[in-house]
Amino acid sequence: MRLVDPKPAALPVRAALAEPDLVPAGQALPGNAAGRTIWGFDALQLHNRYWASFGVQVVRQGEPSEIVTHAELYLLTDPNTLTLFRLSRLMDTLNWVEPTALFVRLHDANERGYRENTVVDADGKFVRFQRVYAASRSQTRIVLTPDREVAQLWQSSPDPQTAWRRLRRFAKRIERATSSIDGNVYDRHDERDTTWFVHDLLQVWKHPDTTVMRARKVEVSRGATVWRDAQCKVDPGATFIGPVWVGAGRIVPAGQTVIGPAVVWDDPSRRPVNDVISWLNIEPRDIPEDPQVRDSSLFGKAVKRTFDIILALIGMICSAPIYPFVLLAIWLEDGRPFFFGHTRETLHSREFKCWKFRSMRKDAEKMKAELKAKNQADGPQFFMENDPRLTRVGRFLRKYNLDEFPQFWNVLVGDMSFVGPRPSPRAENQYCPAWREARLSVRPGITGLWQVNRTRRAGTDFQEWIKFDIEYVERRSFWLDIVIIWKTFANVFFKISRK
Repeated sequence: MRLVDPKPAALPVRAALAEPDLVPAGQALPGNAAGRTIWGFDALQLHNRYWASFGVQVVRQGEPSEIVTHAELYLLTDPNTLTLFRLSRLMDTLNWVEPTALFVRLHDANERGYRENTVVDADGKFVRFQRVYAASRSQTRIVLTPDREVAQLWQSSPDPQTAWRRLRRFAKRIERATSSIDGNVYDRHDERDTTWFVHDLLQVWKHPDTTVMRARKVEVSRGATVWRDAQCKVDPGATFIGPVWVGAGRIVPAGQTVIGPAVVWDDPSRRPVNDVISWLNIEPRDIPEDPQVRDSSLFGKAVKRTFDIILALIGMICSAPIYPFVLLAIWLEDGRPFFFGHTRETLHSREFKCWKFRSMRKDAEKMKAELKAKNQADGPQFFMENDPRLTRVGRFLRKYNLDEFPQFWNVLVGDMSFVGPRPSPRAENQYCPAWREARLSVRPGITGLWQVNRTRRAGTDFQEWIKFDIEYVERRSFWLDIVIIWKTFANVFFKISRK
């Protein structure tokens, strides 16, 4: 038997099974996990795919793999370790401190305890129970970095000691941060440890199809979650309880019961060939289907609205002297109108006119249809680095964000807030229902979490947009608004000071 961990630090309690991997008949497989795969991947490759689903590439010393340019983060670890932890607990540090390297100490509170093996004689008769104690790995160190050069430095090191020494020399003290969190640590060379890793992984990885193209979700009853290979057979009459993964070449016939957490490994004779991760096509599938939108109190809403009105009045008063010069410049180059109002959606899908100084030619909407093929954005929005629709005055206004001054009026009348998700038209909001419902539960903002944190990396802008919008809705507070406003002004003044 195996002792069940009483209080895992960051992951679900492990089921009290003799083995965490089952064949379709529900019988336990031997503990030896060496050479076994699920969907063509062994434990190490599953570890890499799991982190890739969050835009994170795992990098180890001496590993001959390419360090991709489209990863959002690099997870630097030693060659012998697999890890699971909640990345969300480190995002505040990564977003606000923005370190070159975040040194993380993972504490694994899951004592493996011991297991009892059955010892038999040559005739298969019971002799005794043998108690085997697991090695203790109470903690390990990893590094998270957005810098590809740091990842390359780590990968090229001959051993972990040299890697840590190089990293501390490269990332100066003021450019790095440290953190300590709970997590799970596994030895990739320990067969039972890798078996537990897969067992734990299938409980926390809700969308393996993000980076495993062969995985298909099966609709079953009893609240079970079953992911099957494209080349396996699962009869509708089979019964599943709990999370289950079914590998390639396997057959789960009618009348069979599989109790999860369980893995039905690939048939060795029909093991599929691994596909390559397409980093540009990874979708942000960790977004909840029904976001738990935290509803602010009446007092909180009143404070935010009062704050918006005060800021809008201050903004209108301070920007008023600029209006005559902007209006004159627009009129001299391209005539009237001076303002452009685009229909956007606000709280509860109500439409309104979002006002800006006109920065584009009068036939901009017609030109947009002609330029659609040259769109450089990866989502529903339209973006061109050198947009031919912009006037010379408009290019200057956009560069220094002066075109958005009329939005102070939108804030004053209650269509917008000073801080919130980017205001979008109905057509853009249809791309992701969960995202739409979350962002339309609050007023859109002149600035927001996405605007101050976006990286503009090719192929990731829309993913970041969804991620930061939902993060703002879930974490919104008065102090978060203050931080976003401060970063917005810092970014604008830094842009001006560089010129």
